[in-house]
Amino acid sequence: MKKSLLTACALLSLCLTAGCASKPKEEPKTAEGLYVQAKEYMDKTSYAKSAETFEKIELEHPYSALATKAKLMGAYAYYKDQKYDDAILAIDRFIKFHPGNKDIAYAYYLKALCYYDQIVDVTKDQSTTEKALNALQQVVLRFPNSEYAKDATLKIDLTRDHLAGQEMEIGRWYLRQQNYLSALNRFSTVVNQYQTTSQIQEALYRQVEIYTILGLNEEARKAYKVLEFNYPDNKWTKQAQKLLKA
Repeated sequence: MKKSLLTACALLSLCLTAGCASKPKEEPKTAEGLYVQAKEYMDKTSYAKSAETFEKIELEHPYSALATKAKLMGAYAYYKDQKYDDAILAIDRFIKFHPGNKDIAYAYYLKALCYYDQIVDVTKDQSTTEKALNALQQVVLRFPNSEYAKDATLKIDLTRDHLAGQEMEIGRWYLRQQNYLSALNRFSTVVNQYQTTSQIQEALYRQVEIYTILGLNEEARKAYKVLEFNYPDNKWTKQAQKLLKA
């Protein structure tokens, strides 16, 4: 009985060993396989896994035909996951090593989007807005005939309007504090640097208002003439006219 039990245990051990030996070893995935997997993660909005898998292609198959494309796709996955810093790092690496790639215009555009999507309220720091503006201008300057130039141009206008809006916000605050010179500097910045934005009418009116408060009537009339000539029927023009008649 004891001998039979030992024999059975030995046979079981051999079977288990044979089973382990017969189990196929998992082969590393090809670049194509990883790319398909990364795309599947992307379709399922598993952006972090998608980015990680795209990066595996570059690490495990650096000389494959898909390695270059995977760099940009990985950056896009980071962008979709709102990991903007990681996306920008990946894009900068792509631009550095593949400046002549057919997708280089898109790389610059995607970098601009990373900054643009982080623009915050005008009451907060606008350093990211400045970066967005610079990046968008690079798209238009470098690739004026690309499919991304039109949208970049539109976003440049919106970004400039946003920056002008912050100048106006700060200017109004100074005005409420009766710090007239500081307020005037902010409104004059809008007049001089952001003439095509929607903030320009009020900025000109504020110039008229502050010049009038300071008793600089000639300067007030000059600012009013610019406002009246360019925006004759605007509400700010009518308010400025009342100020000068008062």
